[in-house]
Amino acid sequence: MALFSTIPSYENSALLRNPNIGLNKSPRPRTSNGSLRLISLKIRATHTQVADSSSVQPLLTKPLEITQLPIFQFDEYLSMKAKKVEKALNEAVPLQYPKKIHRAMRYSLLSGGKRVRPVLCLASCELVGGDQSLAIPTACAVEMIHTMSLIHDDLPCMDNDDLRRGKPTNHKAFGEETAILAGDALLSLAFEHIAAKTTKVVSPERVVRAIAELGSAVGSSGLVAGQIVDVLSEGKEVTLEELEYIHVHKTAKLLEASVVCGAIIGGGNEGEVERMRKYARCIGLLFQVVDDILDVTKSSVELGKTAGKDLASDKATYPKLMGIEGARNFAAKLVAQAIEELAHFDAARAAPLYCLANYIANRQT
Repeated sequence: MALFSTIPSYENSALLRNPNIGLNKSPRPRTSNGSLRLISLKIRATHTQVADSSSVQPLLTKPLEITQLPIFQFDEYLSMKAKKVEKALNEAVPLQYPKKIHRAMRYSLLSGGKRVRPVLCLASCELVGGDQSLAIPTACAVEMIHTMSLIHDDLPCMDNDDLRRGKPTNHKAFGEETAILAGDALLSLAFEHIAAKTTKVVSPERVVRAIAELGSAVGSSGLVAGQIVDVLSEGKEVTLEELEYIHVHKTAKLLEASVVCGAIIGGGNEGEVERMRKYARCIGLLFQVVDDILDVTKSSVELGKTAGKDLASDKATYPKLMGIEGARNFAAKLVAQAIEELAHFDAARAAPLYCLANYIANRQT
């Protein structure tokens, strides 16, 4: 199984404290006020103990030397960024005529979620020296495309799911025809939004590069490629290499585009953009590996979506091919590779991406 590398981003002086203290990358150790305390200069193999022992998630398989980082208030950072994205998304899709299609678009787009992709986009923009305002339209576009993929993935002709983020799926709430059109509308709006709303401070050449990157991530060499191979693989024997192809394209490509587009819009040079691509590909695949693990270790109530669907439909997953522990060890390797890429960037600006990699590895929904 091929393993990738990784990259990083961000800076916000209000969230960074005492730049002489280093980072201990255990699973999100907390101070009493919820900040992420980062103390030693090594990342150690460790586990997060939760109520259900089946949900214990390993992080890294061996110590890694990393650069010093300040204490970073990750919860505050994530909440602040998510609120900015939520406000921008609400403004991007007003409730207007024809109301039914816009209600359907808003229903799924504004239904919560972790907003990991747009936050990564903003973080990568800031890592390379850009202001987050430059990347807000692109971050919104990424979330529009992600939402489209969820709406379409839930359709009866695809995964036939009834629950998403704890609510009825779009086609259950509005009907299949409207759900399909809502997804189509969000996809087209995403590219329009980048082109029309990105400030003129960003050069046209960079805007076009970002649009091309995002288009490639979602098309027949990206998300769609992963989807079709996934559909055609149901009920068949799938190798680890084939499974990696599915998830790199179906899941990791869009997450990769989130990070890469943020770096492009923020003014990153070619070297920075490529390091971020490696980082993002690792955490993109990591996201899916963790998703596979949660699907067999969590309930529908805990996940906010139907649990055990992959098993019921006989889909290939990492736990199925590698076992739960094998999948967790693979996730740990992906985290380690991602963090290696971050070492090439300013420690303070990279702090959010260290935390985001850890957050993805240890998420419980």
